[in-house]
Amino acid sequence: MIKNILRQYLEIKSEEDINQISKPKESYSVNLVEPNDFQLNKFLYKQIGKKYKWVDRLVWTDQNWIDYVSNKNLFTFVLKHNEDFAGYFELILHNEKKEAEIAYFGILEDYFGMKLGGYLLSEALKKSFSFYKVKRVWCHTCSLDHKNALKNYLSRGMRVFKSEHLKNYSLNSS
Repeated sequence: MIKNILRQYLEIKSEEDINQISKPKESYSVNLVEPNDFQLNKFLYKQIGKKYKWVDRLVWTDQNWIDYVSNKNLFTFVLKHNEDFAGYFELILHNEKKEAEIAYFGILEDYFGMKLGGYLLSEALKKSFSFYKVKRVWCHTCSLDHKNALKNYLSRGMRVFKSEHLKNYSLNSS
């Protein structure tokens, strides 16, 4: 399938600029995945991404996934409701620039409509600034993502710093 896509890059440069959302209930938690688990990253990528045409990693072998999660600058966090997975985000630290990239971010469909996206993004931003001591957090979203994705990023205090139109973008996994 070929489609025209709008991709927007967003950033935030200070923890004080975060418009935080509080934890919805005590039964939710955000935890760093330790040790790394390529099967978990692969599962969440596929489950969350299937609705939004995340296709770039569908061709990856298990070894590709192992290599990816073995990157010392990659940190995966999961959102759990009690013991059940509800969402995740991947942070890639760019130490030389003192910044973090939110590489992937999403909520599992069973947890849509519960205002968890704002909470999870708040946590991603807070952890980036406080734990990893970065000076900038950035990510990108596109017109294929959840209809509230851009609104969530902007509502948390991020701002668009770059936009691009991808014309005739192929959504095939090969």
